[in-house]
Amino acid sequence: MSLRPTLETRQAVPTMEGAGVHLHRAFGFQDPSELDPFLLFDDFRNERPEDFMRGFPWHPHRGIETITYVLSGTVDHADSLGNTGSLGAGDIQWMTAGSGILHQEMPQGNAQGQMHGFQLWANLPSDLKMTAPRYQDVEAKEIPEIFEDDGTRVKVIIGSFWGKTGPVDGIAADPQYLDIFVPPGVKKTFPMDTYRRAFAYVFDGAGVFSDASAPTGVLLEKEVAGQEVNIRDMSGNRTLVRFGTGDEVTVQAGEEGIRFLLISGAPIQEPVAWHGPIVMNTQEELQKAFSELRNGTFIKPAH
Repeated sequence: MSLRPTLETRQAVPTMEGAGVHLHRAFGFQDPSELDPFLLFDDFRNERPEDFMRGFPWHPHRGIETITYVLSGTVDHADSLGNTGSLGAGDIQWMTAGSGILHQEMPQGNAQGQMHGFQLWANLPSDLKMTAPRYQDVEAKEIPEIFEDDGTRVKVIIGSFWGKTGPVDGIAADPQYLDIFVPPGVKKTFPMDTYRRAFAYVFDGAGVFSDASAPTGVLLEKEVAGQEVNIRDMSGNRTLVRFGTGDEVTVQAGEEGIRFLLISGAPIQEPVAWHGPIVMNTQEELQKAFSELRNGTFIKPAH
């Protein structure tokens, strides 16, 4: 067995998307080969409805798949094909944009006004860029969960792991998407396919992966004893850990335990022409997509 080295540890960056949704971006709109087949990963976590309630109004996608995983609150969605639905806490949606779709996503807080979820973009290979759009909506109760004797918990959202298989299938990137909790002080090793690109995203607690330094948390401005101060938020680290090649990942949990997503996929290794929500292989294909958006031919008829 070979331990995957840690190539990089970095903090997710505050940004704004949609009609004014405050979120943190772990990666995206950078070097698309870095985590091929994955293009972008956003963490939308807020406790103030004014920071997310305007949502993500109608916008296009082509050439990619989007994976939305909700932890708190709900996300109502609708699209140009007439599909509508609502994702609740623990639910996941895998949308294959394929040849093109217009959709909107409108988040709502829970009873305490809190909203938390993640969105991952996965690339499509050239022969599937123009495939027919489709959705896979999965409720939390359908996602298998593994409980280890040491207190480790693993939700198998996509792919197979420790004898369990997630409910989402038929994905081009053939990904594995796990939601993992390791309790305080426990050191745990997780097997992985050697040749997949892989990353972890820490969103609660802290820990050390292999040769990485401990996540330090993101610097936030909070009110303490009536005064605004800058502190490190260790309750939600928002730390991306990018791994090299190997067939296992090891983590040592800190004093509060650690919860993270462990995601991997098979590299596509094709040219990428990317602008906003549209990802193609050539600039000509990209220009054609935006031309079709302008002239009203972006949405293709069902075959």
